[in-house]
Amino acid sequence: MTTERTEDYLKAIDTIIEKKGYSQVKDVARFLNVSPSSVTGMFKKLTKEGYINYEKYGGVTLTPEGRKIARSTKEKYSVLHDFLILLGVDEVIADDDACKMEHAVTPQTLEKLTKFSDFVNCKEEMPKFFRHFKEYCEKGEIPGCKKKNQPVSLDKTTRKACKD
Repeated sequence: MTTERTEDYLKAIDTIIEKKGYSQVKDVARFLNVSPSSVTGMFKKLTKEGYINYEKYGGVTLTPEGRKIARSTKEKYSVLHDFLILLGVDEVIADDDACKMEHAVTPQTLEKLTKFSDFVNCKEEMPKFFRHFKEYCEKGEIPGCKKKNQPVSLDKTTRKACKD
C-alpha cells in the first residue's frame, strides 16, 4: 500500500516527464513546492521501494510499477475533479479537493463516479434532475418537492415525493 506522499511524488514525476521529457530534483521540488533536499530524501525512498530509477545529480524515471501507480492516481484525480466540476464546485476548490480525495477513494466508488459522469456527459441536454439540482444550489429549494423541511436522500420514498 502506497502513502499519499508517495502517490503525490509519483504523479508529479510522471506529469513533469510528460511535459518536459525528463524530470529532475529541482523540477519535482518546484512542482510540489517543497525543498530540493526533501525531494532527494524521497527519491532515495522511492528508489528503495522500486518505484523510480534515480541517479544523483541526474534525472529520474519511473519504473513500470511507479508508472502504474502514477497513472492510477492521475486517473482518480481526473474522475474526481470532473465530477466535482459537474456538481458546480469552483475550479480551484475542485482541484484541491480532488487532490485530497484521490488517495482515499475506493475502486468501487471511483467506478460509480466514472459511470455517473459518463452517463450525464453523454447526454446532449442536461438531465432534468441536474437542472433541478442547480436550481436547488442557487435558491435553496428543491423544485416540486413535497418534503420541504426534511433531509433529502435518494431513497424510494423521497424520489416518489419529489416529482419533476
